[in-house]
Amino acid sequence: MQSLRGCNIFLTFIPVLCQQTELRMKQSYAKNSSYGYWKKLPLMASITGLLFAAGCKKHDYPVPPGEVNKVKHIVVIYLENHSFDNLYGSFAGANGLSDARARNIIQVDSNDKPYKFLPAIPGTSAFPTNLANNVFNIDQYVPNDQETPDVLHRYYQEQLQIDGGKMDKYALYNTSAGLSQGYYQTNLLPLIGVARQYTLCDNFYHSAFGGSFLNHMWLIASASPVFPGAPSSIVAKLDSKGNLITDGQVTPDGYVVNTSYTVNNPHPASASPATLVPNQTIPTIGDRLSEKKVSWAWYSGGWDSALAGHADPTFQFHHQPFAYFANYADGTQGRKDHLKDEKEFIAAAKAGTLPSVSFVKPLGINNEHPGYSDVENGESHTVELINDVLSGPNGKDVVIIVTYDENGGFWDHVAPPVIDKKWGPGTRVPTLIVGPFAKRGYVDHTEYETVSILSLIENRFDLKPLASRDKNANPLQNAFDFNLPQGGGHGK
Repeated sequence: MQSLRGCNIFLTFIPVLCQQTELRMKQSYAKNSSYGYWKKLPLMASITGLLFAAGCKKHDYPVPPGEVNKVKHIVVIYLENHSFDNLYGSFAGANGLSDARARNIIQVDSNDKPYKFLPAIPGTSAFPTNLANNVFNIDQYVPNDQETPDVLHRYYQEQLQIDGGKMDKYALYNTSAGLSQGYYQTNLLPLIGVARQYTLCDNFYHSAFGGSFLNHMWLIASASPVFPGAPSSIVAKLDSKGNLITDGQVTPDGYVVNTSYTVNNPHPASASPATLVPNQTIPTIGDRLSEKKVSWAWYSGGWDSALAGHADPTFQFHHQPFAYFANYADGTQGRKDHLKDEKEFIAAAKAGTLPSVSFVKPLGINNEHPGYSDVENGESHTVELINDVLSGPNGKDVVIIVTYDENGGFWDHVAPPVIDKKWGPGTRVPTLIVGPFAKRGYVDHTEYETVSILSLIENRFDLKPLASRDKNANPLQNAFDFNLPQGGGHGK
C-alpha cells in the first residue's frame, strides 16, 4: 500500500495481466466492430496507432464498441494551471524531462539569442537571480505546500511562447520570467498514488490557446464566445501582419479570449457593465445532455456564497462557463437544475445519487492555481473528491477524469499538435483517468485534448457533436479496459 501525503487514505495497486488483457481486447474488438467513433477507425490504423512504450504491455486496441455503455457516471475534475513537465516530468514511463532536448529547453530573448541566465523572477526573493538557462526544481526554493507567484497565461502570449513548436519563449513572454521553467518533484505530489494506480495521459493538450476563461468555454462548448460591439477599450490591437500591439479581452474579430465576466450573476461588483459578456447562444454539452434527458450538473466550490453576494476571496467568477449562456442565465430553470455548489457533489457522491455527468470546479484555494493556491492543498482536496466518489455507491461504474484547464504559463518540452492555427490546442497538461474501467498502472501516450472529454461524453450518451473539434477528437479510447476485475482499487 502507498500512503498519500496530505490525506488519510490508502490505495492498493492492482496489476495488469498483460497478455490476457490483450487477448480479451482483440477478441472483443473482433466481435464488435461498428459503433460510434470506433466505426470510423480502420482496423490496422486503430491497432498501430495505439501502440505504446510504457509498462509491460506491447499492444493496445480500441475500446470495444458498446463496452463504453458500462460507464454510468462520468466525473470531470477541472484543476488549474500546470503543464505536464511542471508536475509529472519525472513520472516513470512518461514522456518527461529526461526526454527533453536542449533545443526545446534553452530559452531565448527577443533577438532569438539564448539567455545566459534565466530572467530574474520578480516579486519574490525566494529564487536566485542567476538560475541557469535550464529547467529547475521549484521545491528547493518554495515547497509545494506554499504559494508561488502566478505565471502569465493569455491567448496571444501562449502562441508566442510556443514559438512555432520551438518551446523557447516561455520565459520571454511572461510576467514571472524564469519561473516558467520550474518543475515540482513528481514523487511528492499528493496525486502520485492515484497516477501510479490508474492511467496517466502524457500526450494531452488544453484545447485553446490562453488562459482559464477560454479553456472553460472549450470544455463545455468546443468553441469560443463572442462579444459583438465590445467596447474598443477591451479589444486587442494587431498590426497588419497580425502581431500584437496592445493586448485585450476581445480579438479584433469579436471573440472573447481573455478573462472577462458574464452579464449574469455572479460577477465582481467592480466590473464595468459595458464590459460584461452578453449571453451566449452557441450549443453546450449541457444542452446536448438535456436534449437526451441525461442528468448532469456543474458543481463549483463557493457557488452558493457567490450567488448570495459574499463570494470567497478565492472564488473565480470566470471559472463558471455555463453562467455565460442564455440557457443558464439568471432566473432560468436551467440554472436552477444544473448549476450547483461543490458541497452538493460531495453529498451526492457519498449517497450514490450523482448525475450521469458531473463537472467539478474546486474553489480557488483548492484548484492548484499559482498565486492564490498551492499544489499540496489543491491535490489533497482532489484526492478527497476522488475517494468520495470511488468509496460511494456510484464508484462501481464511474470514470473520473482529472485534468487541468491549461498550462498556466509553465513550459513543457513537447510541441503541441497543429490542429487549428487560430485556436489551438495549446501546451501539454496532465490528465488522469481513474476508476474501475481505467487501465491500471498505465501511461497512455495517445494524443488527446480537452475536447476529447466532450467526445467521450458524446459517444457514451449518443449525442450530436458540438463542433468539428470534439467530433474529430479521440474520446480517450485507449485509457480503458472494460475487462478488468471490478470491486477494488479505491481508497478506503
